[in-house]
Amino acid sequence: MSALRFSLAVGVALLLIENCGRAADLSSYGGAELYQRFCASCHGHSGLGDGPVASQLKVLVPDLTRIARRHGGVFPAEDVRRIVDGRSVHMAHGTRTMPVWGYEFRADDDAASSAADELVRRLVEYLRSMQID
Repeated sequence: MSALRFSLAVGVALLLIENCGRAADLSSYGGAELYQRFCASCHGHSGLGDGPVASQLKVLVPDLTRIARRHGGVFPAEDVRRIVDGRSVHMAHGTRTMPVWGYEFRADDDAASSAADELVRRLVEYLRSMQID
């Protein structure tokens, strides 16, 4: 990895860590706000896979506006939820210490976990709303 790419990756990681919040801090966020805060840097503001970090990654960042199209016209909400909350491993997101936001939203108590589930639900519903034919 080149020094520039490494520096960019470290900078992005530090920015993401600095911007991470627990569910209580994000409770007023809607799906669009969650997406812009946690997803747009890689997936782009419109979900096309063209975020400012995308060109520095070793994998092609998927177009999130065509998830349903890739699944026969049906939006696979539970599969998407499992990717967002970390239950389903996607190589592009790296190990479980990389940005899988469901873990960032969670806390140790049940109330916070319930709030985290709600944030993931809002994000998944926003992704559903982004689908194009």
